[in-house]
Amino acid sequence: MENGGVENAHAHGDGNGNGQAASYTYWVRETTADAAPLPVPKKLTAQDILSTQSQSTSIGSVWNKAGTWEEKNLNNWATQRLKELLKSVGSLDLSCGKAEISEVTKCVGDAFLVTVRNKKRVGYTYELTLKIKGEWHLREENKTVKGHIDIPEFSFGELDDLQMAVQLSEEKDFVQQDKQQIIQDLKKRFLQPVREKLLQFEQELKDR
Repeated sequence: MENGGVENAHAHGDGNGNGQAASYTYWVRETTADAAPLPVPKKLTAQDILSTQSQSTSIGSVWNKAGTWEEKNLNNWATQRLKELLKSVGSLDLSCGKAEISEVTKCVGDAFLVTVRNKKRVGYTYELTLKIKGEWHLREENKTVKGHIDIPEFSFGELDDLQMAVQLSEEKDFVQQDKQQIIQDLKKRFLQPVREKLLQFEQELKDR
């Protein structure tokens, strides 16, 4: 018997008239050159990825053709893009001066893209601190204004309720009345431009 086969054996009697029967059957298969090879994992090439993307309408990674649950972290892109957009607000005219966002000193949060059943959903949660500098014309004198705007935690779809808290860095240079006027002016002038930049960020996030 070579490579494989079925073998049957039967025993009849013991020579003394006592009949006994026994049988066995077995199958043996040895690996030969003709046997199918074992499956080997294949790494996707760039061409495989392009071909799959052109043929499939599913959303998400190449491996997730069925479009089942997949979550993608977008923190790096989101944090960098928020800083770029906010610093592009530029110089704004105040009632008695002007000011601008010189630096985004705090930009902490998370942004993500989730694919569920081939449908895309995005979201984020962030909190910000914006460094402000400018000039304030007060009683025939130009004074430097420095401070920061704190924006507490906000999330996707909540920008209509965006909140701001303004604090001056050199309060001793202003009397209480002037200080309150500057704070209110900064809050009033920066709220809408900042909200518009955050709305642009939301749209770019949705378009990814």
